[in-house]
Order: sequence, then structure tokens, then C-alpha cells
Amino acid sequence: MAAEPTSAERRLLFVTGRLAEPALRRMLAELAPIAGFTPEVAVLPITVAALMTADWVARHLQVPPGTEKVILPGFCRGDTAEVAAAGGVPVERGPKDLRDLPEHFHLAPGESPGTKYGKHDIEILAEINHAPRLSRDEILIAASRFAADGADVIDLGCDPGGTWPGVADAVKALRDAGHRVSIDSMNVAEIAAAAKAGAELALSVNATNRATAADWGIEVVAVPDQITPGDSSRTKYELDDTLNVLSKSGVPFRIDPILEPIGFGFAASLGRFLEVRRRYPDAAMLMGVGNLTELTDVDSAGVNVLLAGFCEELGVRSVLTTEMINWCRTCVRELAAARRLVYHAVRERVLPKKLEPDLVMLRDPKVPEMGEEALRELAERITDRNYRLFAERGELHVINGSMHLCGNNPFKLFAEVLKRDETIDASHAFYLGYELAKAATALTLGKAYNQDQELRWGLANHETHKKQGERRET
Repeated sequence: MAAEPTSAERRLLFVTGRLAEPALRRMLAELAPIAGFTPEVAVLPITVAALMTADWVARHLQVPPGTEKVILPGFCRGDTAEVAAAGGVPVERGPKDLRDLPEHFHLAPGESPGTKYGKHDIEILAEINHAPRLSRDEILIAASRFAADGADVIDLGCDPGGTWPGVADAVKALRDAGHRVSIDSMNVAEIAAAAKAGAELALSVNATNRATAADWGIEVVAVPDQITPGDSSRTKYELDDTLNVLSKSGVPFRIDPILEPIGFGFAASLGRFLEVRRRYPDAAMLMGVGNLTELTDVDSAGVNVLLAGFCEELGVRSVLTTEMINWCRTCVRELAAARRLVYHAVRERVLPKKLEPDLVMLRDPKVPEMGEEALRELAERITDRNYRLFAERGELHVINGSMHLCGNNPFKLFAEVLKRDETIDASHAFYLGYELAKAATALTLGKAYNQDQELRWGLANHETHKKQGERRET
């Protein structure tokens, strides 16, 4: 049996047209050493690679000896088996945009062969808010979703002003389901019951309840007794007494200097984190990010990335998040991605860029364009009645064998299509309307549009798929 080829021996043949050849060669020169293959480029006698069909490629392609696989352009239509049969090697379609080749090979641009992206060292605590108001099944469902999204610990958020009689049962149910559990309460009785049932962390401890912390037998989060917005100097005095009590009692702890909302001491609260780290260089720390994500009119992903970056640089190894308000509905997933991004940036000393595309949701990391020349040639070469749609440089393009329409108003374009093509039935009209709406949305937001593919929404795409799956199961 022949030995498997090493990465250096892997020879991949990339098929393209004359227009894309220079850009493809530049991309492969950067990508090949990272992905571990030797590239070859076959430039076929056609200007625009998007016009290729599999049967045409099979007639024109010469596969060099030693080729392991052929990579066709993503727009190449037809059965790739025809090319495989003609060339005698496996064939696959690449991405529709050659700039997506790094993702096609499961790598990020700039990633080195010895570097594995995806590690992290920040723990995520996901809080189930107002847990006493929920049934056991509702708590378990929420916990399962948080865990699937990347949470390491399920935090039971208790309501102030009373003692939750069901806290022990909730903790036990979560533990039986395989979850790690923390209890978010200042109530001594609630914390004691939760600890006895299997909770491993208590949020939070200060002068009001620190005297009994040693009785619980679990780790605690130490917080200041009182914080005056804008006064970062007070924290060290408010924390010192609690930390001394906990240390003398042998109670393990993390310190949370408390992040404040914008306008209520946000900058000073960041200063408190810096001050605590300076005074307690080896202490474990926690940051609750909800005072920014939940209390600021902004999509939460960017805020989560910035706070995760602050935590990574400062050595804050756990974050507490909630998903109460609608714009925070994917905070756990965002933090799970953000902690990978910031870990890699800090450890590898690289910019946190072009590494975690799922965190770019509203706009796209890049918007490929065919360009005027390629679109014009495409329109001249197409002879069939099938519609091709493109969105770039502020205009929508509708192309088939009898028309090339362009403009920025999808309603006017659609009306013109109906005027010129009287054979369109209801299903085709619906299809064109849907695709034009999608293309117009892409132009408005600055997103890449690919016909017959959903727009890319990063993490929000996964949320949509999950909701659709839930509806199907129901």
C-alpha cells in the first residue's frame, strides 16, 4: 500500500479563468504554506470563471501527474463527477469568492501551521435571571441552551427580599443534568441551601454575609460593600476587610470590583479592576458584563469582545453574563467566540482581525465584487432564460439571455422584468421577489450577496437555524 502523502507532497490543482488568475495566485502564495499543500493553477480559455460548467471543464482541463485533488470555482455549474472521471482525481467546488479560500481550508489568514486557534482561558457563567419564578423544566431548558452555547457554569439568579424554598431542588436538578452551578444571592439561607445541594460558587460576599462564608464550604465572589460612582479609590478599603476575613477562614474567593454602566462610573469601575489587579496580582477575578451589555443601546457582540479583551489582558478569568434584553439574546455565544479571539490575540501577539468572522453580524468582513467588465461579459455570454442576480457598488443587476437590468430600486426592477418577460409564473415571481429583497438588504447593510444563498449573519445565522429546528421539533 502506498504511503499517504505528506502535507508538503499534497498537490492541489485550482481551476480558474483569465480574469481571476492574478488574484488567485496571490492568495495561494499566502495560503499554501499555512494550509500545507503545493498549489498549481490551471487557467482555462475563458475570461470569467463563473461561466464555467463541469462538462466544459472536463473537455478543457489537463490534470498534471501527482495531483491529489482538483478545486473548481464555486460558481461552476454541473456535475463535478464529469471532471473527476476525465481527470482521474477527486474534484470539489471551492468557495464562490476566492478570498474565502482560507475559510474553505478551515484556517484564518495569518495563522501559522503550528498555531491552533480556538483555545481559551476565560470561564463563562450564564445567569438564569429570576430563577425562583421559573419551573424546574424551564430552568433545565435554559441551562441546556446556555451550556450548548458555551457556558461553563449555570448561575441561578435569585430575587432579593425573600428566601427561595426551591433553591436546593433547582441546584440538584441542574447537577443531575450534568451542569456546574453557582448561586447569585446575598441571602445566607439561600446560599447555604444551594451549597449543600451542590453549588460550587456563591455570588456574592461582602460585609453583610462574610461571617458565615466559611460554613458553606464553597468558593465565593467578593464584592465591595458600597461603591460610589467615580471613586475608584474606595474599593480597596471596602474590599480589604472582606478579603482578610475570607483569607483567615480559608475560604477560596474571586474578586469582582463591579463594572458600572456608562454615565454611572463606567471609567472609574475599569480603574477599580486595574487597581485590584495591581494590589492583588495573583487573585482570581470575575467581571459581570451585564451592566454594559444589558444597559446600553447597542448590539452586544462588540461590547462583549471589548470586555473580553480587557479581561484577557488583565487576567480576569471568569465573566458573568445574562440574556435578558433582546439585543443580548446571544451574549453567551458571543462571549464563547470572543474568548477564543482575545486569547489568540494576546497569546500570539496578533491583531484580533480576520479570525472570528461569526462576531461580525450586521455587516460582512468583505464584500466581493465581479466588477463592471465581468458583469458586462457575463451578460453578453448568457443565452438561457435563467436569471442571475448580483448586488454590488450600490446597484442590483438582473441578467438573463434577453436582458441586463440594473438599478437600486428592487420594485422598479421587478416591474421591468415582468414587462419584458410575460412567461413568468407565480413561483418564479416569488423567487425573484425574494432574491431581490435579499440583494437590496445586502446593499443597504454592506453585506455580500450570493444568489440562492442566505445572507451571512454570523452568530445570528446559528440562532435562526436553532429556532427553526425548535419549531420543527414542536
